[in-house]
Amino acid sequence: MRFKEFEGEWVEATLGEIANVSKLAGYEFTKHITYEESGKIIALRGLNIKSNKLDLSDVKYIDNSDLSKLNRSKLFIDDLMFTYIGTIGEVALIEENDRFYLAPNVSRIRVDKKIILPQFLLQYFNLPRFKNIEIQKYVSSSSQPALTMENVRKFAIIFPTFQEQTKIATFLSLLDDRISTQRQIIEEMKSLKDATNNKLIYENKLLNQKMRLSDIGEVKNGYAFKSKSYEERGKYKVITIANVTGERNISALKCNNIIDLPKDIQPHQTLKLNDILISLTGNVGRVSLCNIDNALLNQRVGLFVPNNIMNTEYIFQSISNKRFEKMMIASGKGAAQMNINKSDIENYEIPYSSDKVQLLKISSLLRKLDQKIETEQKLLSAYQNQKKYVLSQLFI
Repeated sequence: MRFKEFEGEWVEATLGEIANVSKLAGYEFTKHITYEESGKIIALRGLNIKSNKLDLSDVKYIDNSDLSKLNRSKLFIDDLMFTYIGTIGEVALIEENDRFYLAPNVSRIRVDKKIILPQFLLQYFNLPRFKNIEIQKYVSSSSQPALTMENVRKFAIIFPTFQEQTKIATFLSLLDDRISTQRQIIEEMKSLKDATNNKLIYENKLLNQKMRLSDIGEVKNGYAFKSKSYEERGKYKVITIANVTGERNISALKCNNIIDLPKDIQPHQTLKLNDILISLTGNVGRVSLCNIDNALLNQRVGLFVPNNIMNTEYIFQSISNKRFEKMMIASGKGAAQMNINKSDIENYEIPYSSDKVQLLKISSLLRKLDQKIETEQKLLSAYQNQKKYVLSQLFI
């Protein structure tokens, strides 16, 4: 697929031939950089590069570092950031001067703007075949995936005339802007939902009683599946903490599969639709509902089993919020990885009323907000799929 005013062959070159590729040297980081919690000058780390943009929600400042010794890691407008260790291939463009420096695990790509447009290269790096084939050719096979700068410079880049690059990049940037807007809509709706949840449940004077979760049910643990029993395909999907993301429904895309049920699996470890699941390790306190058939409960995922004192939807809404998550984080233990146990969950108190109609109205309204968020998320997926399709058609 090509814009009608363009024709002719595209040119191939290595990244090193059309750009300067660099990273922060270890001695520069240890000798000259001092991290601080506030300031103006930001050291960009790998976690700050997400979804084609800078994510500045968690940053470290370096205002009092010896910046005169860090000239080669200073970043300028149109520099391209590229993550090369751990999560490989995340990219973003710098859009302002005098604010950003390189931190470890991120490389800087400064293109020759007479040959290639930075915005075009940004889009090129998002091609599935580039990510899955070209990048993977050079990834080391150690315990943590990584790329050397020498290998980054070997990336094969195929590009048209500067005018055609500009047209392609401009068009794809419009799609990116719509995707970004859609993400913002979803985040704002989630904030609205959490605020509404707080008002209707925790600040509602009509709910003048409190119950511990242990009074209305119990937490049960999952089965200790062995990774060697996982298959690429299988009848059963094993639900791990990676699938319990805090969204209403579990994320089934990353499920491990098994073919047969273990002989000693417990009845509760075979999940039912709308079972309440809680992450017990890592990002503790995240709550989701089971929405798939043939799902099995893995260890470190808690299953809350109600005893029918109050409706399941109300219980779910009472704990699927930032308040519950923060309480669980505060209860968490462990140095390398945070953990909570069943007593941490069961001791949590939720507001309650003997007026079951009132509880039903609250849970019904909050569920409608969840459904609206799901609708917006499906729209986001549609835009993302559209972008993938256009990418695959516009590039050779």
